[in-house]
Amino acid sequence: MQRVKSIQRRYLTTTYFASGAAGQRAAVQAAKLGKCTAVVERGRLIGGVCVDTGTIPSKTFREAVILTMGKGSLDQRLGYPALSHRPSAQTLLARVAEVERQQSEIIRDQLQRNDVSIFTGEASFHDPHTVMVTRDGQARAVNAANILIAVGTVPAPVPGLFTQSDLVVTSDELLQITTLPRRFAVVGAGVIGIEYASMFATLGIDVTVIDKRVRPLEFLDGELVDELLHQMRNAGVTFRLGEAVERLEVVEKPSRGVVIFLESGKRLVSDLTLCSAGRQGATDRLNLSAAGLKADARGRLTVDRAYRTNVPHIFAAGDVIGFPSLATTSAEQGRLAACAAFGIDTEPMASHFPIGIYAIPEVSAVGEPEHVLTARKVPYESGVARYREIARGHIMGDDSGFLKLLFHRLDHRLLGVHAVGTGATELIHIGQAVLRLGGGLEYFMTTAFNYPTLAECYKVAALDAFNKLA
Repeated sequence: MQRVKSIQRRYLTTTYFASGAAGQRAAVQAAKLGKCTAVVERGRLIGGVCVDTGTIPSKTFREAVILTMGKGSLDQRLGYPALSHRPSAQTLLARVAEVERQQSEIIRDQLQRNDVSIFTGEASFHDPHTVMVTRDGQARAVNAANILIAVGTVPAPVPGLFTQSDLVVTSDELLQITTLPRRFAVVGAGVIGIEYASMFATLGIDVTVIDKRVRPLEFLDGELVDELLHQMRNAGVTFRLGEAVERLEVVEKPSRGVVIFLESGKRLVSDLTLCSAGRQGATDRLNLSAAGLKADARGRLTVDRAYRTNVPHIFAAGDVIGFPSLATTSAEQGRLAACAAFGIDTEPMASHFPIGIYAIPEVSAVGEPEHVLTARKVPYESGVARYREIARGHIMGDDSGFLKLLFHRLDHRLLGVHAVGTGATELIHIGQAVLRLGGGLEYFMTTAFNYPTLAECYKVAALDAFNKLA
């Protein structure tokens, strides 16, 4: 039976669930406002899902794959030999574990330097102002004037599809594997599925991606998706788009594997299957009803512009409130929620936030894609710079990447920036700044960029758009 240890009440000005991007930034912001602050983390690492199973491990795994396989653009261009044998899962994941530990220590140190109390254990509401933190069968009560729910998400289950087996995993368990598969199947061509499919294909593994949508990543500019899928196919990925999975079966003979039955009657076999059917809010164990809250069917909470729930002193931020579910936007939401809790006036979060997809190759975008501008009947012109036209592209050996700029035809304002290729997620921030400041074609035409750099793509793309407009 659970035992409540001395019902310790700490009358905090505010307390936070989880120590991920939203909770961490909110806690530090509240501490800097002079408030008594705490975080509650149920995961094994301080830093939440972002550090434990999400952003940090997946991006570290990507870099480890590229480095160990000699798959950098220049390596391939110069004909450097790849490894004669595939690295082991232990070799790749050792680097992941090291970076996770370092990042967690950095976050813990930051919280402690700001006098943020850290509670480890399972958090749930006892009443609207009291959170019970349970660990090893013992519980303590933490009382707070303001509470932020920043629990993030967990993989969404697929009714009738998921099979309890170590051969059928979600993204939370994928990087716990001990051996690399020969055949890898991904069910769901969302961001996570596409990222891992490209990584495993780079390892020389036979990869199949299955999705009932005819076009994946439909929120991105069509040209970006076309180039990404083209390069992934060149790496050996097979796409089964417009196909739905009927069921999965784990078989032991003639060899252990997963048989994937498609609704079209096709059958596929894999050694490991990733079910990547989206994520849902991790709110099922919070006892929300005790606080007067209710999540939607996907575990998400509804908030207003100040990230306040229907209970005035309870806020929510990060992936648990849904779109855009990015670490960068989650952190800013947490900061703004902390300010709102204490009546601090702030500017709302900028609408132009960047999207980064860490596939191989990288894809990144900020602003509007062409199909959205077309649907809104916004007159625009595009300018494109291809890496093969840029000195830096030659130096890196990347001849397939490109940067596309979209400008309003009438006033030449920048409307969108879209990039695919080496360093795309870094390159995008120049365009983000210009968008935020209301700049456009003239800025790029009259600005000098370091040479040779990928930033020069902005000048070349702007010249291309200028010629079209002229």
